[in-house]
Amino acid sequence: MLRRTFVGLSGLAAGLSVLPGRMRAAETFEVTLSEAEWRRRLSPEAFAVLRQEATERAFSSPLNDEHRAGVYHCKGCELPLYSSETKFESGTGWPSFWQALPEAVATKRDWKLIIPRTEVHCRRCGGHLGHIFDDGPEPTGKRHCLNGVALTFEPA
Repeated sequence: MLRRTFVGLSGLAAGLSVLPGRMRAAETFEVTLSEAEWRRRLSPEAFAVLRQEATERAFSSPLNDEHRAGVYHCKGCELPLYSSETKFESGTGWPSFWQALPEAVATKRDWKLIIPRTEVHCRRCGGHLGHIFDDGPEPTGKRHCLNGVALTFEPA
């Protein structure tokens, strides 16, 4: 009986660890809006990614093919996040960068796929941008794999 209880509780703990971010302790950000205000501000697709941590379909963002010089901003709050100088072709179907602008993004552990990943989000509004992987180019070796729908582009 003790073994069954342990196995059952282990399963429950594993299940809770993969629930969406709504179960996390509340975080505070400089830009904080109600769900209704975010829905008015963002398209349904941008809301799903930025506020509900969804992922857009690969190769669906026009920003994947953006090659002009400029800066990528958070679609939620317009904070400058990434320079085009750090963008690279990853072949993954999402805009990829090897480094964010200083103090533009924050990270947290994401357990939604059971294995831990590093989620990257806007440090000002908390909007989900994508994930960071360790298979990028030098000088950082990082790949910030981002949802284009979470970004806007401002040409130089």
